[in-house]
Amino acid sequence: MRKLLLLALVGLGAQLVDGSLGMAYGVTSTTLLLAIGTNPAAASATVHLAEIGTTLASGASHWKFGNVDWKVVAKIGIPGAVGAFAGATFLSGLSTEVAAPVMALILLVLGIYILVRFTAFGIPRDRLGQPLRKRFLGPLGVVAGFVDATGGGGWGPVGTPAILASGRMEPRKVIGSIDTSEFLVAIAASLGFLVGIGSENIDFGWVAALLIGGVIAAPIAAWLVRHIPPRILGSAVGGVIILTNTRSLLRSDWIDASDATRYTFYAVIYLVWAGALAYSIKQYRANRDAEQLESTATEQRPSEATPV
Repeated sequence: MRKLLLLALVGLGAQLVDGSLGMAYGVTSTTLLLAIGTNPAAASATVHLAEIGTTLASGASHWKFGNVDWKVVAKIGIPGAVGAFAGATFLSGLSTEVAAPVMALILLVLGIYILVRFTAFGIPRDRLGQPLRKRFLGPLGVVAGFVDATGGGGWGPVGTPAILASGRMEPRKVIGSIDTSEFLVAIAASLGFLVGIGSENIDFGWVAALLIGGVIAAPIAAWLVRHIPPRILGSAVGGVIILTNTRSLLRSDWIDASDATRYTFYAVIYLVWAGALAYSIKQYRANRDAEQLESTATEQRPSEATPV
């Protein structure tokens, strides 16, 4: 019972982050399941089955708050579903001994990317309003879907920064569109895992616990996306993912590091993480007024251009 409650709280916290940042539900939840010894394929399958419900609730909430661009959802979601099914099939064929460190390595790379991307660069705001083309969104969806299924998370960490980096969509619409399109990815990945490993390897009580926490958090996160600084949240989440998956790698058969080596790595990560958070907070405060003015101007632009 305590484990189910913990999973529900993790699902709630992960969805709060995911719904307001556009990433990290899968990465955060899978990292926890791996940390308690879950089979990698079963961990990813559990998370993706829960995500069918959480992404549906999240998408509906983002749509209600006007955070969704349906053209982008279609252009990236369908290729993403194809990539996710392929990734789930691939992961299902790997042995646990090989899959666990491989997944930890993928999650570690994603965590480093999130930390560096949001700490060093924040969120770009130029080129807003320019169209996103299918030749960009299609391949991005396939890659993000494949990484998401094999890593237990990755749709948001790959897709959200890539679209944000284009500078062509408002951050809230990027996050809402990525969260909504993830519904298709979650269905495809779940089908791939059910075909690859079968339902007997999945604990549906864990699925339900993650789902309940995520559904509760979804509408709150869709509202918070307008208020929480994504730069700070990205730095915080990136640090958690890096620390947890570094621990998994150092303890794996690949490395099997000594206690002294592991604690040295942990200390360095804590120092870098603290510095990243401090820098993100400083940069957010320095640029807050300018970003709010730009955001207000962007939101008013369409209404000003519409004839009365």
